[in-house]
Amino acid sequence: MSHPSKGRALAIIVGMAWVVEIALGTRPLFVHENTPGVPASPPSQWPLSSGISRGHDKFTLVMFAHPDCPCTRASIAELEMLTTQLPGKLDVIVQFRKPGVSERVARASDLWRKAAAIPGVSVRFDRDGTLVHQFGAEVSGQTMLYDPAGCLVFSGGITGARGHAGDNPAADAVIRRVRGGRSPLQFPVFGCSLRDPDRWQLKRDAAWTK
Repeated sequence: MSHPSKGRALAIIVGMAWVVEIALGTRPLFVHENTPGVPASPPSQWPLSSGISRGHDKFTLVMFAHPDCPCTRASIAELEMLTTQLPGKLDVIVQFRKPGVSERVARASDLWRKAAAIPGVSVRFDRDGTLVHQFGAEVSGQTMLYDPAGCLVFSGGITGARGHAGDNPAADAVIRRVRGGRSPLQFPVFGCSLRDPDRWQLKRDAAWTK
């Protein structure tokens, strides 16, 4: 009579061990997906030295992107959503940067093509990293929003986690600001370094190898 009970107990132990193993195995990925990148330090006023013309009757949104960052695919998707939600109210610039590569190589990336396909979006290449420096950008997907007077009103990512598109407070904050509402200035950004990839990124994504 005791054998079935022992069998059930063994099954429970094995099941619990399996759950623990899965939890331990997925924890590093969960932590990575939900750990923000280094925050930017953008200027509070639009940098005139950037050489980028800014409309004075619209908000100007600048996103910095690495052409091989898999996390930025979600950022581009969110950007497309914003342009749909705010038609005619945004000047949008996506500034690509990858150390050590030419503009031709960057233009061949899937992310460049996706960004360029969004109506009204201007796509550029920061060849020597000057604009990354001027805007204080650190992480791919970093987005800055400046109002028509050239004041910074939003800085951060527009996704809720690394590589995850969908409703999130940061994208909602951009919409509120452009529509005249208020929101926090700073949000976390989830992406990969615009400078050199870390060991985690090199291990997971061969595209980052120089």
